[in-house]
Amino acid sequence: MYLNCHSFHSLRYGTIPLEDLVSRAVLCGLKAMALTDINTVTGIYDFIKLCQTAGIKPLVGIEFRSAHQLRYIGIAKNALGLAQMNRFLTDHNFSGKPLPQTAPDLDAVYFIYTLDNIPQNLNDNEFIGIRPDELGRLFMPELRSRLSKMVVLQPVVFRTKREYNLHRILRAVDLNELLSKLTENDCCRKSDVMLPLEELEAYYKDYPQLIENTQKIIDSCNFHYDFKTPRNKRFYTKDRKGDSRLLTTLAYHGLEWRYGRNNPAAKARVEKELKVIDELEFGGYFLITWDIIRYSNSRGFMHIGRGSGANSIIAYCLGITDICPLELDLYFERFLNENRKSPPDFDIDWSWKERDDILKYIFERYGYENVAFCGTNVEFKYRSIFREVGKVFGLPKDELDLLAKNPMKMHETNHIVQLVQQYGMMLEKYPNMRSMHSCGILISEEPITHYTPLEMPPKGFPIVLFDMHTAEDIGFDKFDILSQRGIGHIDDTVKIIEKNRGIRLNIRDTRISKDEASANIYLAQGRTIGCFYIESPAMRGLLRRLKCDNYKTLVAASSIIRPGVAQSGMMKEYIFRHNNPSKFEYFHPVFEEQLGETYGIMVYQEDVIKIALHYGGLSAADGDILRRAMSGKGRSKAALQKVKDDFFTSCRAKGHPEMLSQEIYRQIESFAGYSFCKAHSASYAVESYQSLYLKVHYPIEFMTAVINNQGGFYRTEIYIHEARMAGAVIHNPCVNKSSFETSLHGRDIYLGFMHLQNLDSKLAQFIAIERERNGEYASLEDFISRVPMGLENVKTLIFIGAFRFTGKPKNELLVQISMLLNNFKPENRGLTLLREPVKELKLPELERSVFEDAFDEIELLSFPVSCTVFDLLQTRHRGDVLVKDLLLHHKKQVRMLAYLISTKQVPTKKGNMYFGTWIDHEGAYFDTAHFPDSLLQHPFQGGGCYLLLGTVEIDYHFPTITISKMAKMPFIPDPRYGDSDKRFTTQNQIRPDISSTQRQPYPQENEINLPRHRMKF
Repeated sequence: MYLNCHSFHSLRYGTIPLEDLVSRAVLCGLKAMALTDINTVTGIYDFIKLCQTAGIKPLVGIEFRSAHQLRYIGIAKNALGLAQMNRFLTDHNFSGKPLPQTAPDLDAVYFIYTLDNIPQNLNDNEFIGIRPDELGRLFMPELRSRLSKMVVLQPVVFRTKREYNLHRILRAVDLNELLSKLTENDCCRKSDVMLPLEELEAYYKDYPQLIENTQKIIDSCNFHYDFKTPRNKRFYTKDRKGDSRLLTTLAYHGLEWRYGRNNPAAKARVEKELKVIDELEFGGYFLITWDIIRYSNSRGFMHIGRGSGANSIIAYCLGITDICPLELDLYFERFLNENRKSPPDFDIDWSWKERDDILKYIFERYGYENVAFCGTNVEFKYRSIFREVGKVFGLPKDELDLLAKNPMKMHETNHIVQLVQQYGMMLEKYPNMRSMHSCGILISEEPITHYTPLEMPPKGFPIVLFDMHTAEDIGFDKFDILSQRGIGHIDDTVKIIEKNRGIRLNIRDTRISKDEASANIYLAQGRTIGCFYIESPAMRGLLRRLKCDNYKTLVAASSIIRPGVAQSGMMKEYIFRHNNPSKFEYFHPVFEEQLGETYGIMVYQEDVIKIALHYGGLSAADGDILRRAMSGKGRSKAALQKVKDDFFTSCRAKGHPEMLSQEIYRQIESFAGYSFCKAHSASYAVESYQSLYLKVHYPIEFMTAVINNQGGFYRTEIYIHEARMAGAVIHNPCVNKSSFETSLHGRDIYLGFMHLQNLDSKLAQFIAIERERNGEYASLEDFISRVPMGLENVKTLIFIGAFRFTGKPKNELLVQISMLLNNFKPENRGLTLLREPVKELKLPELERSVFEDAFDEIELLSFPVSCTVFDLLQTRHRGDVLVKDLLLHHKKQVRMLAYLISTKQVPTKKGNMYFGTWIDHEGAYFDTAHFPDSLLQHPFQGGGCYLLLGTVEIDYHFPTITISKMAKMPFIPDPRYGDSDKRFTTQNQIRPDISSTQRQPYPQENEINLPRHRMKF
């Protein structure tokens, strides 16, 4: 009898999670029910599964609303009916047109109108829904004559009085309205709850025809969904055989390309993988990915194939990845095996500048009807909850900020705040809005509207209304099309090298960069700023602690730096064993044989498979079930228990002592959830080497590319510093030399107009376009006649020195531009200025120091260019020790003067501490540790230079300074402001990079639960 049930997927309207909705239906004795969320089918597939488990017949539909007004309720008779509704809603989502007042002509859909919105004529598939409290109106002749077209309508929106209040809060949030100003029409009725079936039917005892009509609809609706059938585009060619033939041909061509004509191990691996791929019918998936890569290569784009797909030699032979699985002993089963029914996926990265081109190709090649982005549910989270809920209660912005930023125990305790907290906590994990998955693409065999309506976000690519987990459940294998700035760094560097030096470099050939000798020297020294994934202070410190000078160690470092591995204590243990190989024993010979590369530690997810296989005797496929289940990705507890039982049975059969097997299983269980995919790390490491190779051999070009791709971990100033340290000469923007982006001429770097904070970006781009079109600017007057720029923007260019080619000082240019533009009318541009040259004025010569220019630069760029920050200090003292001498001062107290680069706040058991990264006046980097007690007396006070006092600690070759005291050093007064109070405010615009983490404190050495010695029996 329930044809209109809402879950919390009726965004900012429904209050009931799907599981609770079905549980409530069971308690109420329902044998059938319809899920009809507002303008979406997000929850229908989970709903179907839940109903099947509960023994309830699921009906699926959509409640169609336009501008918050209910139009009609649609219920699918079958799969065709769902597809018809999806296409109808998609058309309106794309066009932006309001839904019509009357339902469309969809023959496989039942439509239900409310009494307030009955059309004059009803089609055979259209009915009128009558609520219990509306039965009294049926005495009216015009309604009584239509009983044959009436059905029971008992909407379900909430469960309890508290949830009704929550519903009202959601409506106020949705309408951006105060709770007190909601009207009755803004909310559902207080009766919109699920009643026991007998109680609901009792209301209609005098109108049995309505119950019969309702039951007929329920009986005639039969929506079935086969969750086991793949929904992806099945074949790249016409059929499975064609796919198999093409994939085999491509694989063997690639085998010769990658390995030569005589490599038995590689050939055997290719044959093995081809067999599994064909049996699981994933040939089309590989070929579509290959096709995308083929297009990318034809456009000259660079890509990085990473993720578990790099475990496949077929992917390597097809050029999808650049990771040889034989070299790193990567198991194909980690990616695909006969027991793994969930889809595999390739993660493919492109430059952020080229990704849209790739997306456009995919949509055009495979059809806009058959391709869409995955959706994602953006949930209410802590900060957004308290802001949104507090706002509908009428709290002012200051109080909302306090609620959002502070933990609940620090909130006020008044009645309103208690209500905000109470209802806010109820909203946690509720979906708030639908959005677009960052990278997941679905390519469907059938039109995607068979399964969902589509929405068209501003990005211009359609999205489905369910997330990646639902997509996987209903048979879709997503393609992850990602972008990152690291590839932009590499790609742009190659182009700049060719333009600047005339050298064409094939950086895609990873053989020239991976394990390159000079790059390994830089790697071991942590000289990696600007390089993908290995430039952060934590990573540079790890590289130095490991003296990382080869590819395999870098692969390990890329894994153990990950939060899970580090938080488990395995990072500390790995560093210890790497530096002290004689001070531990391998727990078992299998650990030495299989995990010798990582000193017996299960760093990688593949290591779980290895131990399960070589110690426990399980198959690699069962080992992957173990790995997935323990990492939280396995959904079947029964499957995990079976593999666990098989593990111990096999261990006994192999004669292993029970206690030893128990301990090894405990280690697997402990570390499987923390470990990281080795193939993923290997892909990162290859890209890191490509970046590092370019930094080592073409540092100025590389840093220019990093700057133009808007950096990485650090702010632009740091990459400019790196370029200067590499021998570049840094110039402020110039209207005759600079472009929107930073440009390189030999060793001269001209900063781009994009870095000027106060300059209009469209005009900034136009400066270079106009110069390319009509030649260099001859004078300030010439510039004004050609570029439609207002007074304030031109002043910005003058203050940064962009007209220094004229040879005139800034003060004269400022007077000149004021005369030109103060009374200037835009319609006269190009006429008046050319006919009436500005009179040359003789102004008194004003001395201008380099420091005035430096303060101009801080104001406009946020850092100085004309001199260093050290030159702006009042003190001439530069500290007693330089970075190059720190290794000689272990356990000694030192005093240093340094410029703050970045800070990171991390939790410890004694409170929050900070790590700082600095440069000394020679430009070298070093790191500091600041414990909570020190910070109380000597806190950070923003960006700038500090005098530091602390003790040097050498931790595995890497020096850090534990700070006991520090004080920020004042700049000279800003000479532009005379005796004004502003003389000391400009330096506040220099800010460090700031980051923090909310992770649990890392374990101490004694808390790392990994034995260093074998068990005694």
